[in-house]
Amino acid sequence: METLLPQGWKPLHLDRYDGTTDPDEHIDLYMTQVNLYTNNDAILCRVFLTSLNGAALNWYTQLPAESIDSFSTLVRRFTAQYATSRPHHITSDALASLRQNDDEPLRAFMERFAATSVKIRNLNPEVALHAMLMALKPGPFSTAYAMRLLTIWMSFTPE
Repeated sequence: METLLPQGWKPLHLDRYDGTTDPDEHIDLYMTQVNLYTNNDAILCRVFLTSLNGAALNWYTQLPAESIDSFSTLVRRFTAQYATSRPHHITSDALASLRQNDDEPLRAFMERFAATSVKIRNLNPEVALHAMLMALKPGPFSTAYAMRLLTIWMSFTPE
């Protein structure tokens, strides 16, 4: 596709995609920046190669001539090519396998638990609380935590 870039065009400021990270995130970042200047399909296709490097750039340059008729076609082929680089979504089962190590400080465990929790889509708070209670090593905090949960639960239970 032959087309001129808009006047005032500036190079994109984003990490170049090499094929090892989420292709959907790269497309989102790319579109966020390019849409500041244009939504012209031909320009979107032409500039896309400047956001690539390594294996991804090689893939792009190996596309057969005139095989891309629109940016949506390019996105479809790009995301299909790098589908295996998408992150694997975890479920609440990941929390069930977490355990506080004997020598692990509470703060470190809570950070690890939180880091896992935020990756779980639509995590039910009750499931998270139960998983945390089960994961904590026995001690004053886990006992106090269990008692607090019991008090909260009993306040919602009809007499």
